Amino acid sequence: MDGMQIEPVVTRAGWRGQDIQKGDEWLYRLSAEELGEIDAALVHLKATGRQIPDIAREHFPLKRFARTLRLLQTEIESGLGIMLIRGLPRDRYTVEEIGLIYWGIGAHFGRAVAQNAQGDVLGHVRDMGRDQYKDVHARGYQTANRLPFHNDSCDIVGLCCLETAKDGGLSAVASSVAVHNELATTRPDLVKVLSEPFYADRRGEESPGQKPYYVTPTFIWHRGRMFNRYNRTFINSAQRFNEVPRLTPLQVEALDAVDRLCNDPALRLDMKLERGDMQFVNNYVVLHSRTAYEDHAEEARKRHLLRLWLRTPSFVDYPDALRDRYEDMDKWRSSPRPPSYHFVEMSEVTTH
Repeated sequence: MDGMQIEPVVTRAGWRGQDIQKGDEWLYRLSAEELGEIDAALVHLKATGRQIPDIAREHFPLKRFARTLRLLQTEIESGLGIMLIRGLPRDRYTVEEIGLIYWGIGAHFGRAVAQNAQGDVLGHVRDMGRDQYKDVHARGYQTANRLPFHNDSCDIVGLCCLETAKDGGLSAVASSVAVHNELATTRPDLVKVLSEPFYADRRGEESPGQKPYYVTPTFIWHRGRMFNRYNRTFINSAQRFNEVPRLTPLQVEALDAVDRLCNDPALRLDMKLERGDMQFVNNYVVLHSRTAYEDHAEEARKRHLLRLWLRTPSFVDYPDALRDRYEDMDKWRSSPRPPSYHFVEMSEVTTH
């Protein structure tokens, strides 16, 4: 059932940033009534004594807002592929309470999976002074560097902003469907290349007996749906293995084309995440990025986001090409690790 789609496709997921920049299709503002429901759900959850990851949607009960979340999820999964929920008053809650609220809302979308081999199910995006280009065990979210456009190994990726940077750190997204359509029109030969397998580095997180890399195309079509998988940093670092075929000049040209189009102001959409914002992105039709940033000197004010990787019922049927990588998430999720919010411990929490 998996195949190749060379022709451009007409879908709302094929948006161009310049066309939706000034609109509000991708922005949802919480009402006072919805904030009241969230507060009541938090009180209920805390009364149960349950902690992450043993919290499901029934433990964070929402009334009318639960129905709204289902509509927002439809927009994420079958519409534009992105939604920013704004209006959560960050200063009303402790960091731990924000984590519970964010997890509870995410539980209404789907099941959180582990984001690394340590079993972290609620991740921290914070500069830990690492460099993903010099250290193959480092991740981009542990740095203040610009993050190239990429996607993650889940259905929906979510970010919740706790603290903002002193300067920079804009969130950027681009439709991988729009990138596909542009190439289908101008360079169909590159679409064909991107529909063939690439080798990607597991970055030291392979299980015993497992190869240190996985193989997947960038563009995958399955039952009429786009399933995009792209992380050039991991593709480039997989070249360190002798058994991995060298990238051909045409493959490099294709990867360059994806990067160029994602960074094209006509295609990309930039947004500044405010404290309390929750962003949810469909990993299969949207690539995301972040500009470099300068942080505050004070520890408590340093840029800090929480992250969720979610699997949802709508994507239970996914391409065979993704199964190898998703087995990693399943193995890691078998021993989930509760989140820590103490900065002194965070280097231990996020180091691989």
